[in-house]
Amino acid sequence: MSMYFDIGDETLWNPSNGAGRLFLRQVEVFEAELKLPSGIGQGRYCGDPDTLEVDPAVYAEFARGLVAWHCRTGHSVIRALSEGFVATAVALARRAGIEVELPEPEPGHVRGGVQRDVQVPAGPRTASAAVVTALDKRAREMDSWMAR
Repeated sequence: MSMYFDIGDETLWNPSNGAGRLFLRQVEVFEAELKLPSGIGQGRYCGDPDTLEVDPAVYAEFARGLVAWHCRTGHSVIRALSEGFVATAVALARRAGIEVELPEPEPGHVRGGVQRDVQVPAGPRTASAAVVTALDKRAREMDSWMAR
């Protein structure tokens, strides 16, 4: 069995049920974390939980917010926990024709504002350019592994 993530009549991704369910559960986690809807919902066969429709306008905002959030964090554990999901979400967005620009690398220091999720002890800080490059590479890998 498998699931379908569609836009209209086009299938963007056709994962196994296990991979699809795990992705959807992570979607819920990141919708709550970002306070943004994902735009992924029941498809044209409303009674079939294995067919999902992707609203491209809503998903575009979700994917862009997700990438910005991921690339901003300096917390190594948060980055590690989120990398695979974010890469999969970017690959899905690209298949939908959604341009998700990876942010320009920021300098390594924080300018004002409140820091959240501060890592203690502070590990070696990965340069933001490396984070952006790694995310783009991982999203391209994910795309090659995602069945249509």
